[in-house]
Formats: sequence, structure tokens, C-alpha cells
Amino acid sequence: MGYHDRDYYRPSGFGGFSFFPPVIKNLLIINGAIFFIMLMMQNIKFNGIPAENIIIRWFALMPLGHGFEIWQLVSYQFLHGGFSHILFNMFALWMFGAEIENMWGSRKFLIFYLLAGVGAGLLHLFLSPVLSDVIAPTIGASGSVYGIMIAFAMLFPNRLIFLYFFIPLKAKYFIGFLIVMEFMLIDSAHSNVAHLAHLGGALIGFLFIMFDKNSNVALKDIFRSIKTSKRSRPYDSDSFGYYNSYKAPTTSNIEDAKFSDVEPEEAITQEQIDRILDKISQSGYQNLSEKEKRILFEASKRMK
Repeated sequence: MGYHDRDYYRPSGFGGFSFFPPVIKNLLIINGAIFFIMLMMQNIKFNGIPAENIIIRWFALMPLGHGFEIWQLVSYQFLHGGFSHILFNMFALWMFGAEIENMWGSRKFLIFYLLAGVGAGLLHLFLSPVLSDVIAPTIGASGSVYGIMIAFAMLFPNRLIFLYFFIPLKAKYFIGFLIVMEFMLIDSAHSNVAHLAHLGGALIGFLFIMFDKNSNVALKDIFRSIKTSKRSRPYDSDSFGYYNSYKAPTTSNIEDAKFSDVEPEEAITQEQIDRILDKISQSGYQNLSEKEKRILFEASKRMK
């Protein structure tokens, strides 16, 4: 897969860490180093208290009223409870996050990653006491990873994911299924899995994409269409989905492009619009041809 913007990061190969974008590379290193330190701390004690317990006490996400500190909303994201825990989180971070960092750039991706983790922690802090009387610290990057996964599903909904390496599933279905499962397991307080944190990360990821002006996703177009249809007067269309020749007033200060390729009275089909919206969701608005941009612009004018 390629990127047309010359400022995008391009992985240079599979050797060493050159295959990983900068933020993901550093997150993998930091999480791995901390996990290794935690393993060593298991055999060290201070005044009879295992050093590992001291780290958990101060840097895991402690319940409200039971040792919570504000910095724990970030620090808990870098602690993991076992090899399978960190393996899944780091693999998913690379699998779903690399392309997003390539697209957004490192700074924006890091902000998104940390925000998803903070949102996951906050939802868990305030809702878990309502659903359970279990008091326990929370650790892991799963909330941030779920934020990345939901962002991937929105930005690349039709990208194929090979389950067990040979069962192809579109990202929107695979990740959507995981989110549904989190809802179903939300009251399993004794499972040692912070399902609320997963959902909190996914929620932040969803809201971030929806409010990000530079993220063009099909879901935004659906909401815009519903909003526009409620505000504007009805327009006629024939039974085959063709727009009739209602002509919206022109606006003199629109300078985005000259739309001479689409005549004001030319019919625009719903099939054309759907194809353009699918292309936007897959590769972004910047990859549309000039004519496709003009068709989309003209359709928008007629709907208004």
C-alpha cells in the first residue's frame, strides 16, 4: 500500500525496527523494557515488600479512594500482567496502529494513543464501582489499543483481516464483533479483564475520528446526509435514484475548484456518489480525481 503525500512516513523494510513507525517503535521498546524490569523486581524486596508490589501501588490505576493518583491515568498503560498480555497488546498496536501513524504522523498518533488510554481509565474508574464491588488495580495498554482498533475500522472499514491467518474478514466486521463481545462481558467482574476500559478506549477513538476534521470516514457522510435532509427541503428523484434538475443558488466565494466538468443540469446517480464515498473511506479525499471531487460538490449543492 502506498501513500501519495510525500510527507508521510514510509517503512523502509523488515530489517530491525525500520519496519515500525517512530512512535510505535518507541512504545514497543518502552513497554518491553518496563515488562522486563517488572520481571526482575519479582525477586527483590524492600522492607519485606516485593518491589513489584510497590510499582503496582504507585503506577497502576488504583480505584478511587484506594490510592488513586492522577499520573496513574498514563502510567498504567505501560504495565502488563503477563507475557500473553503484553504480546497481544503490542501485536495489535503494531498491526492496527502502523498504518494510522503513517497516515496521521507521529505527533497526532501519540496524542490519540494516550488520550484513548486516559479515556479508558476514566470510564473504568467511575463505572466499575457501580457494576462491581471488586477493588483491584488496573494495568495494560488494552484501552489505548481498542481506541486504535476502532479508528482502524472507521478509516479502513473494508480492509481484510485474516483470522487465524486464512479466514478473511473485513475490519469493520471483525472489530465490530470484538466491541459487541466487550459489551456482553461488561459485568464479568471476576474475569480479571477490564472490559470497561476497553470500551472507554473504543469510545474515545470513535469520538476522536468523528470530531477530527481531517479524518474522512463514511460514517461522517451518513450523519451529514441525515442532518442535511432534515434541514433542507425535499428534492425529487426518480425511481432509479437519479437526481432531478433542482439547481441550488450559486455561491460566489467558493474557490476550491472550477466545476466545469459537471454541468448544472447533468444527472448524478446515487451509484456514483456511493462509489466516491467508498473511495474516500478507503484512501482519503485527497486521492479523488478532480472530476470525482466536482461530482461530490455538485451533488452536495443540489441536496441543499
